[in-house]
Amino acid sequence: MDVLGWTPEREAAFADHAEAGLVPGRVVSQERDVAHAVTASGPVDVHVQRGFRRSAQGPASFPTVGDWVALEPLGEGEGALRAVLPRSSAFSRGQSERGGRASGQILAANVDTALLVAALDRDFNLRRVERYLALAWASGAVPVILLNKADLCEDVPGRVAEIAGIADETPIHPISARTGAGLEVLGRYLVPGRTLVLLGSSGAGKSTITNSLLGDQRQAIQPVREDDHRGRHTTVGRELFVLPGGALLIDTPGLRAVGLVDADEGLDAAFADIGLLAQQCRFVDCSHGVEPGCGVRAAIASGELAETRLHSHQKLQREIAAIERRSSTARSRAESRRFGRVIRNACKTQSRLKGRQETDRS
Repeated sequence: MDVLGWTPEREAAFADHAEAGLVPGRVVSQERDVAHAVTASGPVDVHVQRGFRRSAQGPASFPTVGDWVALEPLGEGEGALRAVLPRSSAFSRGQSERGGRASGQILAANVDTALLVAALDRDFNLRRVERYLALAWASGAVPVILLNKADLCEDVPGRVAEIAGIADETPIHPISARTGAGLEVLGRYLVPGRTLVLLGSSGAGKSTITNSLLGDQRQAIQPVREDDHRGRHTTVGRELFVLPGGALLIDTPGLRAVGLVDADEGLDAAFADIGLLAQQCRFVDCSHGVEPGCGVRAAIASGELAETRLHSHQKLQREIAAIERRSSTARSRAESRRFGRVIRNACKTQSRLKGRQETDRS
């Protein structure tokens, strides 16, 4: 299990489960609702039974790629999920459900380093990178930015400078997964037993990077569309790979949208420059609009801060607040439904007892 990142800390967290006769496993792949794990005995199909589903507190309670789980053996290659071990990090993407409810989809768990892949072609987008940085910092993992397709870019230093303007001290590496140029820099992050995740939009080159690191064509790849340079989804499920040097890599499908949930701290880290400027504002609750003595507006006027950067920050703040409001409403409605079921069941029980008493008296 050490090859999958099992540590003394995780062994200590698993102690009670071990006493109950359960075995640890790590989820290595997932397609839709089907999860597959690896245990000391080999691969296992993970069965999420009714009892676990009833006690789950929402989508985030279910196992995802990278999770460590406690399994009850059911037979060769089969195991029943009994618990998901506490996560050291989790990439949670906000998504909407039916009825306008908001929930957090866990993309990957127990990740040490997040490789954020942006393509240096016509699909290059600073605002999208800001979102990925907020997502990464909120997860608990350390972000690294990979600017892929450097062989297609006429001004790589200029693009790097643009990213550096929004990325604070996050490492930035221009690479070409197609030609292999610059990939050697990833060696510093590929530590045995450490888990990395590739995040980026479709067509950014995540699968090509995965294939390069694995040394074979394990992941299917397709060219981007000629009309807008946007990619097609080639990776449809999430999967954890053990790389030749012992590091672990999670590849994820391209994300068309990156909603942020529970990402306030991640947003603060991704926009640390605005946070520092805000300390110079005259008013603590400054909205950086028309208030006098605004340090952020002064920085924009002097050219120190781009106004688009402030607009992006405010947009993400509004988005997170909206997701939190929808989540709170959904939780309140769920609690009301649960309370209603308790009352109805109590009334039914009382009615049955009353009927029995009347039968006994007769």
